[in-house]
Amino acid sequence: MFAASAALPAEARSADWPQWGGSPVRNNTPRGKNTPTQWNVGQFDHKTGRWLSKSAKNILWVARLGSQSYGTPVLAGGKVFCATNNGAGYVRCYPALIDLGCLLCFRQSDGRFGWQLSREKLSAGRSVDWPKQGICAAPLVEGDRLWVVTNRAEVACLDANGFYDGRNNGPYRAEGGATRREADIIWLFDMMKQLGVVQHNMASCSVTAGGDLLFVCTSNGVDESHERIPAPDAPSFIALNKHTGKLVWTDASPGRNILHGQWASPAYAVIDGVPQVVFPGGDGWLYSFLAKPSADAKPKLLWKFDCNLKQSVWKADGSGDRNSIIATPVIHGGRVYIATGQDPEHGEGPGRLWCIDPTRRGDVSAELVVDRQGKPAPPRRLCAVDQQAGETLKPNPNSAAVWRYAGHDANGDGEFDFEETMHRTLGMVAVKDDLLVIGDVSGLVHCLNAKTGRVHWTYDMMAAVWGSPLLVDGKIYLGDEDGDVVVLALSPTRKLLAENNVGDSVYSAAVVADDVLYIATRTHLIAIGSR
Repeated sequence: MFAASAALPAEARSADWPQWGGSPVRNNTPRGKNTPTQWNVGQFDHKTGRWLSKSAKNILWVARLGSQSYGTPVLAGGKVFCATNNGAGYVRCYPALIDLGCLLCFRQSDGRFGWQLSREKLSAGRSVDWPKQGICAAPLVEGDRLWVVTNRAEVACLDANGFYDGRNNGPYRAEGGATRREADIIWLFDMMKQLGVVQHNMASCSVTAGGDLLFVCTSNGVDESHERIPAPDAPSFIALNKHTGKLVWTDASPGRNILHGQWASPAYAVIDGVPQVVFPGGDGWLYSFLAKPSADAKPKLLWKFDCNLKQSVWKADGSGDRNSIIATPVIHGGRVYIATGQDPEHGEGPGRLWCIDPTRRGDVSAELVVDRQGKPAPPRRLCAVDQQAGETLKPNPNSAAVWRYAGHDANGDGEFDFEETMHRTLGMVAVKDDLLVIGDVSGLVHCLNAKTGRVHWTYDMMAAVWGSPLLVDGKIYLGDEDGDVVVLALSPTRKLLAENNVGDSVYSAAVVADDVLYIATRTHLIAIGSR
């Protein structure tokens, strides 16, 4: 029975990958050995989506997802969880023609479907809940509890076992039929109703936790005009009690300077004895707060860092050089790594990758804007510095910037060619053995020295990269929009090991658990291994 996976002994869960990036520091570098380098996914029936396994090699199983999937798989307790839309139509009361946001649960051993969280689309339509996008975030799983942000801007706490345990856990009791194919909701926190948040196009945040606190980016953003912010005073960052769903604190720092949407995810770590939660803001700033409850429902700001150069300019059509942040920060080796980007519909453009020292306090940006009297100027949305008003730039003596990377002039011609440029990115870095790897939306894979920022190599995948790299077993795995998954050697010297097509676009990150490689394509979840 499907429920048997809930009774796995503790030692069987040592290879779980229970959240986006595997842990709160978000570094996608699991343990693994003999992970496959080459495979053949076989064929798919394009009318039904059914997997045709006759020609497959090193494929353990394939499960159907919806028609568009952006969620990275999460594995815990013998189950695999993946966000998507309702294109597969697993639940009888919601046939595939009904558009929903869905979180699917499968059995890890064979890909058998277990249950589905079904969230109907918001009536306001594409301005807040874009058609067919489904749920775009990865869940967090701890024991028999799971937390995920839905397309309706709800933070949902679920029973990871669904209704297979024979109980309707509460206090939420409105699951409808409460059949085994439906999710068992414990509690819901509606960020639109309870906080006044208005997301742009969709809500998306892969939550994480520190102790009893659950950390969430609310996705508050602009309206369809791309100029007006409907709820500038609504929170951008919140902490909830993960057991009860009670609001602990909120922060609205980006405020009226939100550039577009806020779809990034936080990271958490204890650094020099101080618990920090690091939030990417929709204004292009990175914010770190003390990750503890507060008496006044407001968090203590530890530091903030402007990830854009002060003279950069935001343009709603994407033609400017000022970026927001969609990537997730990664905390590794006492440093924080973050890259800038934009909605991929805005096209390609220059990006920037930063390495930041999180032990400093206050405004730790690389530069400061000062007025004629030498006093700090307030942050602005479109451009940080107003030269006509007499404002000027000066280096910040309190800067936490360890290094920054916008490209490298490999051929020495004084310019950054395409293959020498860091472009906008949606993905986060992965760091192992002092090697940092990241892919950008223009299709370049960059490998740098994590301590110095010195570039080792770049590799052109010839197609857009939305996801983040996986580093495991001495290899780099990264998928692209053409459905190709490149396998490169994790080495200062560039070496292509293989390129495998998985039959559809890959918008998420590959993960490994128990030496099995899991990849979610736009339409299918694939378990790859030699067993």
